[in-house]
Amino acid sequence: MKENKLIYHMMALFTICIWGTTFVSTKILLELFSPLEIMFYRFIITYMTLIIIYPKIHKTSFKEEGAFVLLGVFGGSLYFIAESTALKLTLASHVGFLLAAAPILTALIAHVFTKDEKISKNTWIGFGIAIVGVFLVIFNGTFVLKLTAFGELLAVGAGLSWAFYTILLKKLGAKYTPIYTTRKVFFYAILTMIPMLAANGYKFHPAKFRYAYVIMHLLFLGLIASALCFILWNMAVKHLGAVKTNNYIYFNPVITMIASSLVLKERITLYSGAGSALIMLGVYLAQNKMNLNFWKKKTANGLHSS
Repeated sequence: MKENKLIYHMMALFTICIWGTTFVSTKILLELFSPLEIMFYRFIITYMTLIIIYPKIHKTSFKEEGAFVLLGVFGGSLYFIAESTALKLTLASHVGFLLAAAPILTALIAHVFTKDEKISKNTWIGFGIAIVGVFLVIFNGTFVLKLTAFGELLAVGAGLSWAFYTILLKKLGAKYTPIYTTRKVFFYAILTMIPMLAANGYKFHPAKFRYAYVIMHLLFLGLIASALCFILWNMAVKHLGAVKTNNYIYFNPVITMIASSLVLKERITLYSGAGSALIMLGVYLAQNKMNLNFWKKKTANGLHSS
């Protein structure tokens, strides 16, 4: 059983490693496309790939189909649009920090709406240590308090959106295969994005796709970062639960930091190094049960013996 669980932990960690590096492809593609266009093309590639791999259609109830619509909105269109808009309105460091609160939001929602994922003392301690680590990694010793209110609110909204996606995914994911669930998510994500594209005056420009690097980065985002990673993430949520899987989101700033160092030659400082260590400790505490009464027992025994 432990070995099986380890596989799903590795799936979640691998997914976060990929998601932490997608900024490179997105940054390059932003030279030609808007954030909304990038997401739309990425989702189209994902959906077409999944329907080729798994073309089977299941009979679903009206209630289940409604749940798939919500998954497509919370985990697709709403999350990505809220995140990209927040990045335009406020500092990227603020957005990154607030999005890192998604595991806490997930735990709070799961505590209220589920019976088997209640918040423990270990979880709270792990959250506290990890969020301090995220702060050190993202702000890297330089904290700039420049709030735009709406930008920060959108970032929190994106975190809430992902939290609801993960909780709903666990409730629905037990009945259907991860591939089918992921396919439905992206189908409704695409549908809900079309009105937004129309409102922004979208026009298709085929000349933009004549560059090989554009195709390469779109394929990476569509096939690896979306199709593969969403399937792995859905499998992890199904077997580990929403709270434990979302704890891996804390690693996202660490992966981004490492990728920035390798690709953009940004220096890893003492602050970011210490923050990374705290994140690892916090995630470990949140994922594992520890005897929090150890010191109390030790002290009590010492007093008794004296």
